[in-house]
Order: sequence, then C-alpha cells, then structure tokens
Amino acid sequence: MATRKIVKLGDDALRKVCKPQEKFGIRLNLLLKDMADTMYKAEGVGLAAPQVGILRRVVVIDVGDGLVELVNPEITAVSEDTQCGREGCLSLPGRQGVVTRPMAVKVRAQDRNGDWFEFEAEGFFARAVCHELDHLDGRLYIDVMDRELTEEEIGGHIPEDDLPENCADEEEEEAGEDTEA
Repeated sequence: MATRKIVKLGDDALRKVCKPQEKFGIRLNLLLKDMADTMYKAEGVGLAAPQVGILRRVVVIDVGDGLVELVNPEITAVSEDTQCGREGCLSLPGRQGVVTRPMAVKVRAQDRNGDWFEFEAEGFFARAVCHELDHLDGRLYIDVMDRELTEEEIGGHIPEDDLPENCADEEEEEAGEDTEA
C-alpha cells in the first residue's frame, strides 16, 4: 500500500486547472492505485489528482459501492432537482460546509486503459462526482458552498439535515411563506 501526501488549502495545485491525461500505462495505473490507497487511509470518499500534487484530470471515488476510477471525466448533463448537504474535503481538514449540488449527473470518462464509458450518478454519489470534478478545474467546495459550518455544527445536528433532498424547492417555499405573512 503506497500513499501520497494530501496537499492542503494554500497549495497552488488546488487552484490550477488540470491537463488531460494523455498517456495510459503503468504510471497512470500506479497513480490510480496510490490515490485509492491514500483516499482509503484518510477515510475519504473521493480524491482528485491535484490533491496529491498531480495536475492531471484523474479522480477516484468510493461512496461504499466499490472503487470508481475516472480519467478525463466530464459531466455531460445535470438534473434540475438539487440536493443540499454537508461536504468536507481531505485538503481542508476540520472544515465542513453546506453545498447545493445536482441530484443526478451524467458523466463521460475514460478508464485506466483509455476506453471511454458513460454512467449516471445519483444522490451522494452525484455529490461526490461533482465535488471531485470541481477539483480538476481548481474549484473547492468552499467556493460554491451555501454556508460554512461552525465547530459545534460539524459535530452535531444542523437545520439542513432536516430538509428534504431537494433543498432548493424547500427554501423557495419557505421564502414564499415569509413574504406572504
């Protein structure tokens, strides 16, 4: 098991747009294995190459259904329905925020051999895909979050935990109720 150092907020690699992965071979296979080992050791659900200082469009994700490796991934469609919830990041230890993301996404990517494939992700898997692909364009969840959680909220219950999955609709309804009163 080989792990790599996870870079932290402030490292320039986290703010760069990554280049496409053009070579498929032993070096990519090693990178994918090291990234998976690093993610599992850090108890994360996803890791993007810039988080280990490599400016290539490579991501690993495991939300509990097995490892997914994505090379040169791109989101080709997003659902109108949204979800909001907690997000953290291995590059921002000790911090969390509430982020609104699409409920579902369609993705096109290459595997470790360079073969193209497509899949759909929903719920937490869609959230993880969006989060990791943001890294490939130099974006972090703190750039798109609705709000940052306090230390007390990180360890406990937050109002967003009670919202239905489509939090944007719920917030619009609540806003409408407030203006009518």
